Amino acid sequence: MMPYLLRAPLAMALSALLAATCVPAPPAAAASAREVVLAPRVPAGTTASYMVFDRTTGKATLAYKVHSRFRSASVVKILIALDYLESRKAGTSIPAADRDLLKRMLRSSDDDAATAFWRRGGQRAIVDRVVRRIGLKDSGPPPASRPGFWGYTALSASDVVLTYRYLLDKARPEVRDLILGHLRHATRCATDHFDQYFGIPSAVPRPWAVKQGWSGYGSTPAVRCGATRASTSPASTSATGVSAATGAAGRPPVNLARPVLHTTGLTGEGDRLIVVVLTLQPAGASFAGSAARLTALTRDVHRAGRPR
Repeated sequence: MMPYLLRAPLAMALSALLAATCVPAPPAAAASAREVVLAPRVPAGTTASYMVFDRTTGKATLAYKVHSRFRSASVVKILIALDYLESRKAGTSIPAADRDLLKRMLRSSDDDAATAFWRRGGQRAIVDRVVRRIGLKDSGPPPASRPGFWGYTALSASDVVLTYRYLLDKARPEVRDLILGHLRHATRCATDHFDQYFGIPSAVPRPWAVKQGWSGYGSTPAVRCGATRASTSPASTSATGVSAATGAAGRPPVNLARPVLHTTGLTGEGDRLIVVVLTLQPAGASFAGSAARLTALTRDVHRAGRPR
């Protein structure tokens, strides 16, 4: 039998050990182990629509006003490229001059390249063909009074997601690889001297593939990015201050007055997420201020919509 004087210290030690192991973690420590995700906050004075689609689950993880219609600005260049490539017979080679135009249009958002394809493809007819092919619901060609202004094509976040899904899952491999290959190598400086690394490129880590859009900031930015020439195509001019309906009758009008800034693309390994953020910026907004607002919103959208 163990002497009492030896048992007492041992009992006290065991009691202390048990007490230490049963102490609950402080509330602050428990909270820090969980990520608190807040709903994205649209900046004051900005009209926005956004959507995140998870290709692994086949479902949208985040959606806000996804059928609201915006003028496309340069996002329509995806549709222009898609129409040109799918109008060609499978397996036929693309002329070198057209390959260069596609590269400049998709990587550096070259307006003159887009205008060349737009005129060659029948202008508004391009949008009509792609709408039918993909099954877009909200998109439509520019107003009849401005047939040359491809940037006034109407689109929605939902339709842009459908377009990326079509490219990834239904387009011919050579079409998919050419378009997305260029979007994976989007240059920081567009050929009109605007810095197009706002939104996804600044808010989301690589890998990504992006097609950006901007309109209503004039033909030359306040701070030039790079040293390439500015475009003089009609689609790059500032908005005229009018609103017009595009597409079928009964649809809400598309605002052609306020500046727009859009970021769209694929993010994550295996292009898991399709992320689209479309914005109508405050009247008279600067490009730098608009880019900062859109990037902050995109960061929130990606954080709220990514898988966990």
